[in-house]
Amino acid sequence: MTLLAILLQAAAGIGFAKMGAGIGAGIAAIGAGIGIGQIGKGAVESIARQPEAVGDIRSNMIVAAALIEGVAFFAIVVCLLIIFL
Repeated sequence: MTLLAILLQAAAGIGFAKMGAGIGAGIAAIGAGIGIGQIGKGAVESIARQPEAVGDIRSNMIVAAALIEGVAFFAIVVCLLIIFL
């Protein structure tokens, strides 16, 4: 049985919109995790190169991570609204 057939059988009872919303929420969470990981990686590399700039790098990293989390939470809330409404 192919993956498409399994997904279509799973979607038969709940509708395509709700299945898509669930997949979208998962993709949003995965994307945010990857993005924040890349920010952390870049910050650690930057601090290793210039230890005297640790304060500026850390504050910029926190702001960027907060913006990514905000977008991810918004995407997940929209997907949950689609599922439950």
